Amino acid sequence: MNCIICKSKATYYFSKQYREFPFDEFMHEIGPVEYYKCTECGFVLSKTHAELNCKTWQTLNDRFHHHIENPSVKNNINQPPYAEQALMISLLKKNGIINTDSILDFAAGYGTLSTILKKYYNDTLPIYDPFVSDNTGSNVYVETLNSAKYKTVINSAMFEHVRTRDDLDSVNALVDFDGCLILHTVICENIPKDPEWFYLRPPVHTAFHTNKSMNVLMKQWGYNCSTYCPQSKCWILFKSKNHISTIEAINTELKNVWFISNNDGFVDYWKGF
Repeated sequence: MNCIICKSKATYYFSKQYREFPFDEFMHEIGPVEYYKCTECGFVLSKTHAELNCKTWQTLNDRFHHHIENPSVKNNINQPPYAEQALMISLLKKNGIINTDSILDFAAGYGTLSTILKKYYNDTLPIYDPFVSDNTGSNVYVETLNSAKYKTVINSAMFEHVRTRDDLDSVNALVDFDGCLILHTVICENIPKDPEWFYLRPPVHTAFHTNKSMNVLMKQWGYNCSTYCPQSKCWILFKSKNHISTIEAINTELKNVWFISNNDGFVDYWKGF
């Protein structure tokens, strides 16, 4: 098996058997999950999920997302910091760093971030999710993709759900030549060799990125610098370096470190847990 990021050899890393209800039921027919790790960039991918047919993969996603979005179900699944993400987007917009006239939240799930932005900041965030469907099998909250490219593309909590390189490239393909990509996912120095690691708990988490693999990926895609926002746990990948000085000025204005930038490559903020 070859790494979908750098194409180096990936070897068996460890396995996980889901035993927690109801995830054990969701994974009953699939069985144990085998994870493979790239020998070069450290990226980890579930070989088991990558080999699932499309129908089985879609069914697993539907069951999981309907479960965690059900208001009558109590669960402690870690959710993205949507309120902080909304504030971050507002800060970037008001300082002319991102263009919200041409913006899309891709793989937006049930549109939580868009709802918060509209209610508290009166900002419109078009959303599109090709993966989440309602009980009839139709996609929910689908915004027509009326432009081939967007100046700003937001992708929150999808990079850990991918199975192929095409899944990743489909996100980047939406970004205009001088645009930016805003990402929320867990990225660390090394992926723990631990079946009980918190990020493996959702049975739809299939891909785990390292600082090195993300640096490789952003260079392949033509991004030259990046910024990390600890409060929103988001990375902003830029093709142009023109905004870095403005971002640093925001920290001065807020009297707080809201943004950490790297003028040449990926911001390797998380070294471990």
